Amino acid sequence: MTDTPRATSPVSLPSERDTGVFAHYTARELPARPPLANPNVAPVLVKNTPPFAIRMSQFLWIISFAVGAFTVVYFFVIRAELLPLIAEVAERVTPGRSDASYASAAEIIFWIVFAIMIGSLLLQITLLVSFMGRRPRIRWWQLVTLGLQSMLVLLSPEWVALGTQGRPLQPLLAAQAALVLLALLSSILPGGVAWSSRRVDIRRGQEGSSRADI
Repeated sequence: MTDTPRATSPVSLPSERDTGVFAHYTARELPARPPLANPNVAPVLVKNTPPFAIRMSQFLWIISFAVGAFTVVYFFVIRAELLPLIAEVAERVTPGRSDASYASAAEIIFWIVFAIMIGSLLLQITLLVSFMGRRPRIRWWQLVTLGLQSMLVLLSPEWVALGTQGRPLQPLLAAQAALVLLALLSSILPGGVAWSSRRVDIRRGQEGSSRADI
């Protein structure tokens, strides 16, 4: 008995259409992994360190406060020695009055100058706090106080910087005004102007966090 050859089914080759579909799915890139951070987080207010110009300005303001406080205390301590000298100046300006009038005028002049010195000092401290809080137009008010101190420097030799003990008042007032001027110049450097005009520092959420800070 002879073996009959077994019928073999023909091998079906992939058609052109199937080949294209297969190539399309194999060549497709895998989907990107979803990000772990939420890009739509709410902005967060932060407190960054001020630039060098602002920190230098703040330092100069504090030194001027120390000089101003020392000047106020020194001016009050030498009050008894200054009053007769101020009375003599008042007598030269308006002669023919009684001694009591000149003594009263000396008291008034002394306390007016004292009030201007301590008032400008307290005002500058308040303005510095507002400036560090980035309040608008604070530099203009600080400039006004500098003008007031400059007037004291110019007028002090004629009215209060008198005698041996009163002579150091003008250099002290001039040193305080010079420190204020340097502080203002430092605050208007490009870094200082950009810092004060920005008003607040904002951070766009926390990096690596999937939700906004509450």
